[in-house]
Amino acid sequence: MKLIKIIFVLMIITPALAFPQSITKTGTTVGQFLKIGVGSRAAGMGGAFSASSDDISSTYWNPAGLARITSNEAAFNHVKWFADINLENAAFATTVPGFGTVGAFVSVLTTGEMMVTTPEMPEGTGEYFKYNNLAVGLSYARNLTDNFSIGMNAKYIGENIWHMNAQGFAIDLGTLYRIPILNEFRIAASISNFGTKMKLEGRDALNIKTVGSGDANLINTDVEMESFDLPLMFRFGVAADVIKSESSRLTLAADAIHPNDHTEYVNTGLEFAWSETFYIRGGYNSLFERDTEKGLTFGFGLNYRMFDFANVVIDYAYEDMHRLNNVQYISLGLKF
Repeated sequence: MKLIKIIFVLMIITPALAFPQSITKTGTTVGQFLKIGVGSRAAGMGGAFSASSDDISSTYWNPAGLARITSNEAAFNHVKWFADINLENAAFATTVPGFGTVGAFVSVLTTGEMMVTTPEMPEGTGEYFKYNNLAVGLSYARNLTDNFSIGMNAKYIGENIWHMNAQGFAIDLGTLYRIPILNEFRIAASISNFGTKMKLEGRDALNIKTVGSGDANLINTDVEMESFDLPLMFRFGVAADVIKSESSRLTLAADAIHPNDHTEYVNTGLEFAWSETFYIRGGYNSLFERDTEKGLTFGFGLNYRMFDFANVVIDYAYEDMHRLNNVQYISLGLKF
């Protein structure tokens, strides 16, 4: 019980100490791909998933939700972002009797080719480059009591821009508490991307200057790159099954998010399940966030029993990004 109290206190006071805000700090963090949600189910619910997390996508939203997994789960997620940006995610988790739930995940963000330009050749040098991100991590979660769960991720983060690379490490912490009212009212809190700063390094930071004429007058200078924080996020969420029977379920959820690089916002969502086989979802992402392009979300899913030993889960979500291209999520999962 003492450990539980310590975890709750740390998760409540850390955001206030780490980033008290009076103005936004947009553009002051690195690894922005870590803010792209994983999992079509959660995306369809507007990202209000920290208290609803009970499947493999919990590795992103709240690792404590992994403790609610009762079998082996594997999933592949694809996000078609705007501006020819794509995010791929794969994850696996399994329960270990007497120990808890362990898992692993990998996320890769890629972009289309972009032209290399210089002050001397603003129309392009004939070369092209890509921007890539990578996150690889391990997860662990367990039930401390019948109603209280904790979880954590430890992950490596890499960023690559042409010949420049940055590396970092971070952890995610989460808690989930279930109260036996309203068909199990759930309260959650999580901290994501608490870790090291990252700095780009590589040969593109080498700046060759010419003084006078001749090769002897070439001076090599290194551009000193600045280190940046990761996008730290604190989530507090609630969820409840306001309708629950053998044939149907309606879940309402809300998350309040406090980032270290922008204003606070709220995600809201709902999920209607028919016989835990067909699902319809809706939500609103980033309520009250300043200068956001996010908005309404919609999704649906299918959980189908196959081969007498496994369930195949297919989910889709759509997110309105206003002036930007709309975002689409597709997920394929297996529970066995």
